[in-house]
Amino acid sequence: MPEIASSASATAPETGILVLVVGPSGAGKDTLMNAARASLSARSGLVFVRRAITRPRDGATEDHLPMTEAEFMAAEAAGAFCLAWQAHGLRYGVPAAIIDELRLGRTVIVNLSRAVIPAAEALWPRVLVLNVTAPPALLASRLAARGREDAADIAARLAREAPLAPARAKLVTIVNDGPVEAGAAAVLAALRGG
Repeated sequence: MPEIASSASATAPETGILVLVVGPSGAGKDTLMNAARASLSARSGLVFVRRAITRPRDGATEDHLPMTEAEFMAAEAAGAFCLAWQAHGLRYGVPAAIIDELRLGRTVIVNLSRAVIPAAEALWPRVLVLNVTAPPALLASRLAARGREDAADIAARLAREAPLAPARAKLVTIVNDGPVEAGAAAVLAALRGG
């Protein structure tokens, strides 16, 4: 179950936008976020969040803050995360410092588990959900190319996907089944319209 450890208050300014990037494995979330980040490098007011994860850095996955299980648990107990959850045998944490960025009116972009959307909606009033997805056959092909799971595991993973229904956040779905440039352009359009 996601946990919230936020210093946000009901009287805090509600100018910033919390952008949640969600979607199934293999949808290309990291690829599109990296392309969008490169296009927006000169634009101020955008913050791409570096998550803490109990996984070593390997150069092949997202640029995260690697932590051991003990380090993560200590950081969480100390209030270092405003959102924290477990998935696929790992722990994930979003730095509590994003609240300050949101209060300054910035757009904060974070890759999140779909299960954490309700906690994120409770954390901040202005939330945009970018649901990055792709057709099931393409997802299966991308997951197979990673070589981390066998065909049965991939089929089970894809079968677990359920429709998204945020309580109050704006939802934008991006089907990432073409060139990276097209998907990144859709992400940029959503961020501008946020």
